[in-house]
Amino acid sequence: MAFKHKSVLLDETIEGLNIKPDGIYVDGTLGGGGHAYEVCRRLNNKGSFIGIDQDASAIEAASIRLSDFGERVTIIRSNYCDMKSRLHEKGIDKVDGIVLDLGVSSYQLDTADRGFSYRVDAPLDMRMDTRQTLSAKEIVNGYSEMDLFRIIRDYGEDKFAKNIAKHIVMAREKGPIETTGQLAEIIRQSIPMKFQKMSGHPAKRTFQAIRIECNRELEVLRDSLDDMIDILNPGGRICIITFHSLEDRIVKGIFKKNENPCTCPSTFPVCVCGKVSKGKVITKKPILPSEEEMEVNSRSKSAKLRIFERV
Repeated sequence: MAFKHKSVLLDETIEGLNIKPDGIYVDGTLGGGGHAYEVCRRLNNKGSFIGIDQDASAIEAASIRLSDFGERVTIIRSNYCDMKSRLHEKGIDKVDGIVLDLGVSSYQLDTADRGFSYRVDAPLDMRMDTRQTLSAKEIVNGYSEMDLFRIIRDYGEDKFAKNIAKHIVMAREKGPIETTGQLAEIIRQSIPMKFQKMSGHPAKRTFQAIRIECNRELEVLRDSLDDMIDILNPGGRICIITFHSLEDRIVKGIFKKNENPCTCPSTFPVCVCGKVSKGKVITKKPILPSEEEMEVNSRSKSAKLRIFERV
């Protein structure tokens, strides 16, 4: 299957980067290269682009899509949490812009054997980087009932988390849960029918929660943002597209902390903690997709774009 993926908030992200033709830009979630292509189009021969992704299929697809830009493009298979060190290996310590699109690609959802989708029966997997050992199968069959409840409650925000976790544990006592179809059916049986009709597919939230846990998505984001802001040149910008309320909360909080890091009590007349602002939040409210975009790309409905500029 070809790596097909519609880049969400594409125009808004490119505008938000405020691209300099001779600048250095990084996409930490390269995917099929949608955002990357538009960045590269705006660079001259002195500009450069680095694409990072942990998915081998994305690396292959983006390499083909960006081939016309020649030596301006460098592609690295890695997790964006290692961005700072991987750039340093290439002799790059500062960049002019960073993009993160934190959503799961259409390719990953539509490729059955990747195990991301609850709509087709396939082996439970959900690994964005197939080199890692932890998969959805290990989580579903190995985590305690309490840990499953916590994950589904916190990452899936499902009010039936306790019942779903209980049913998963009951089911696996009869034999391991091997496929997405098995898991989806267990979840369906855990949620009252009247609620299933109101909120889409009953397995959606639990699958999201297990995917987030499997790939450490929130932990990686939380631990990486400060480093990414640090490697921006003055005037450089980082644009982050989130699809989940917890992701957006992390981005909003870290952007705000980097804009105003002062920890002095509000009663102090002047700052004495010595912590200096690293920049400013460009988006006081997140940028949302237009009605037109949501009509043609249903994936964009939960997307939010936030932008921070380094000083």
